[in-house]
Amino acid sequence: MTHPTTITAPEGLPFIEITREVDAPVEAVYRAHTDPKLVVQWLGPRGYEMDIERWDIVKGGGYRYVQRDGNGEYPFNGVVHSASLEAGIVQTFEYEDFPGAVSLEFMSFEDLGNGRTRLHGRSVFPNLESREGMVQSGMEIGVNEGYERLDELLATSDNSVSA
Repeated sequence: MTHPTTITAPEGLPFIEITREVDAPVEAVYRAHTDPKLVVQWLGPRGYEMDIERWDIVKGGGYRYVQRDGNGEYPFNGVVHSASLEAGIVQTFEYEDFPGAVSLEFMSFEDLGNGRTRLHGRSVFPNLESREGMVQSGMEIGVNEGYERLDELLATSDNSVSA
């Protein structure tokens, strides 16, 4: 079952919040965010290829990946400040074609019981202009399609997502 994604960008404030429920255990959802073999299967819009150059989701780690479609390449990178199932993931996020518009991201994984998880993310931008640029970029398409793809991945019994 696919649940709706709520994306909130409060007027006049430099952050975006994203909330989504997933019909999978919290451990599997966390692993789908931290295991690069799983991340490439769901992160981003449908129809894009993703190459991960670095995916080290641990304190002091970092990541860099490039998404590609028929129109071009879209490189992203960040530094991981902390990562654990209990406390969530804190990292920076930068779309390299807009250098300096780095956001600080917080992702939590809430166990709802009965094999369900609530994801809650907050991205804080350096200024309102950077936040507006992200909102106007069409990011909601990638977020919504990515979470649909995550649902599909987690629903497959043979995907090795479960521990």
